[in-house]
Amino acid sequence: MSYRGRAKQFLESQNISIGDIICVKKDDVEYRGMLLDRAEDADELHVVLKMDSGYNVGIAIDQAEVELLERGEKPEINLPPLKIEKDPEKLDVSIISTGGTVASIIDYKTGAVHPAFTADDLLRATPELLDEANISGKAIMNILSENMKPEFWVQAARSVADEINQGADGVVVAHGTDTMHYTAAALSFILESPVPIVITGAQRSSDRPSSDAFLNLMSSVAVAKSDIAEVTVCMHATENDNEVHIHRGTRVRKMHTSRRDTFNSINSPPLAKVKDGKVKIIDKQFSYHQRGECQLEINDTLEEKVGFIKSYPGIAAELLDYHIDKGYKGILMEGTGLGHCPDNLIPSLQRADEENIPVVMTSQCLYGRTNLNVYSTGRKLLSSGVIPVGDMLPETAYVKLVWALGQTSQYQEVKQIMETNLKGEMDEKSSSKYFLRDYGE
Repeated sequence: MSYRGRAKQFLESQNISIGDIICVKKDDVEYRGMLLDRAEDADELHVVLKMDSGYNVGIAIDQAEVELLERGEKPEINLPPLKIEKDPEKLDVSIISTGGTVASIIDYKTGAVHPAFTADDLLRATPELLDEANISGKAIMNILSENMKPEFWVQAARSVADEINQGADGVVVAHGTDTMHYTAAALSFILESPVPIVITGAQRSSDRPSSDAFLNLMSSVAVAKSDIAEVTVCMHATENDNEVHIHRGTRVRKMHTSRRDTFNSINSPPLAKVKDGKVKIIDKQFSYHQRGECQLEINDTLEEKVGFIKSYPGIAAELLDYHIDKGYKGILMEGTGLGHCPDNLIPSLQRADEENIPVVMTSQCLYGRTNLNVYSTGRKLLSSGVIPVGDMLPETAYVKLVWALGQTSQYQEVKQIMETNLKGEMDEKSSSKYFLRDYGE
C-alpha cells in the first residue's frame, strides 16, 4: 500500500487494505466505496475511493472516521496473452517503451491507469494498430523522462538497432515529452538507419478525454511505414485531433508545458504531416534520407562529462572555472542574442581553450543564428577559442558535443564535427520564414 504517514495510520486503525469496501464519515456526510491505491509521492492527508457512481473521490482524513464494510482484493489487471497471427502482407513495426504514457490500459472498475509495456498491452490499448502493421513491443526501461541520461540514450539506440537487425521495417520509441527532444537528437547522431525511427509521447494520459495518445501513436506507426528513414518526433500539430507534425530529431523542441501541440521545428519546417493516416511531405525541396539508402550503423560512444551553462546578467566566471577544475571535457554555452556572454568570462574561456576544452556557443533566442563577427564581444569570444554553431538548437548542440567527444578527444576534430552539418541540425543560412510556425503550407 502506497499510503503513508497519517493516512496510513487512519486506515490501519481499522485494518483496512487496498480493495476493501469502506465508509468514511466526515462533516455529517458518508462516502462509501472501494479504497484505491495512491502514488508513492501523494500526500498523507487524503484517501481515495471508487464510488458506486463510477467517480473517484479524494477525502481529507482530518476529523474523519472510517469503517470497514467488506473485505476486498487489491485490483489487478491479469489478462491472458493475445493470439494474433502475423499478416505477411503488412510491414513489421516495433514499439519500444522507455516509460512514457503514450499508451495505457484503463481499468474502468477502479479508474486506475496502467502503463502499456508489452505488445499485448499496446494492442489492447490501441487495437486499431493491427489494421496498420504487425506490431511487436517491449519495455526497455521505465523512467520519468526528466531522469533520462546519456547512458540511457545508448541503451535505447542499441535496442532500436536490435529491432532493425531482427527485421523491423520501422521502430517507434514511446518516450516522456519533457526530454524527448534530447533523446531524438541523441539517436540521430548515434544511429545511421535504413528504416524510420519515430519518437512519440503524450501530453495527456489515456484516461483523459483530451488525451493525445491515440493520434500520436497511430500516426507514428504510419510514419514508421513510410520512406522517411530518419529519427523524427511525431506529435500533435494543433490543439485539435486533426493532424500531427513530423519533426526532424535535431530540429525539434518542446515549447509549452501542457499544450498538445507543444513540439515545434525550430529554424526549419517539419519534415511532414500525417492527416487521416496519410503521410504528406510539407516541403518537397526539403531533403531527407529515404528507406534503404544506408546500412545500419551505430556509433554509441559518448562523453557524459559535458557542462551546459546559460549566460545571464551577473553570471560569475567561477561557474566556468568549476567545470574546468572538475575535469569536464566540453562546455555548451547558451549565450544571449547573437551568442554573447559578459566580458568577465573571457579569462576563463581563454583558460578552457589553453586546456583544449571545447566551448560551444549557441543562442538562447532559439530562432536565428549565432554570429560572433558583428560586435566586439563576439570577436573576443572567437579569439578565446569559442566555437559558434550557427542556428543549431542549444539542446541539440549539447547532445552533439556529448557525442562528438565520444568519437574523439582531439580539440580540432571536435571543432570540425561541431561545425559540420551531419544530421540536418544546422544550415548555412537561416530564414525568418520559419519563425513561429510559418511553414508556408
